[in-house]
Amino acid sequence: MNFKFKTHMIIFPQIIIKILMIMKKAIFLLSLLFTPFLYAQNSENIVQGNISSFPDYAIIKTKMNLKDVVTKADSIPEFPGGIKVFKRKYFESIETLDVKIKEKVDTRLYFIVEKSGYVRNVKAVGTNKKHVEAAELGLRRIFARWKPATINGEPVRYLMYFPLTNKEY
Repeated sequence: MNFKFKTHMIIFPQIIIKILMIMKKAIFLLSLLFTPFLYAQNSENIVQGNISSFPDYAIIKTKMNLKDVVTKADSIPEFPGGIKVFKRKYFESIETLDVKIKEKVDTRLYFIVEKSGYVRNVKAVGTNKKHVEAAELGLRRIFARWKPATINGEPVRYLMYFPLTNKEY
């Protein structure tokens, strides 16, 4: 009996080590497979449409200079490194807020990428004033120059819209 116990003690860790090695290789291969999907710029998150169809049009038309602004273009504005890099830098620069467990964050961020590629007219709209101020300040802390949107090869002023909400998991 004592002999069987010792052999099980030796075999069991070896099996676990083999399983862990297989899992490690599988995770590595999957990460190689899905990396291009994670870093490709994606315009699905960027709303393109009529300015008057934006959720807060009544508010932003009084707070922002919308003269010559478009929301549809041949090419949308591009942040250096892509939209994922912009989002990462944005969330790194935004102040951490104390959000209560059941508190809903519903802030919408609007800004204009000028013909020169610089961001102007930053406006956030939402129900919580602290969240709105933090959203605006977070964007103002990013000083990178965008590649402007173009129509027929000419740069145009482009209104960007990002909804900031929390999700329940």
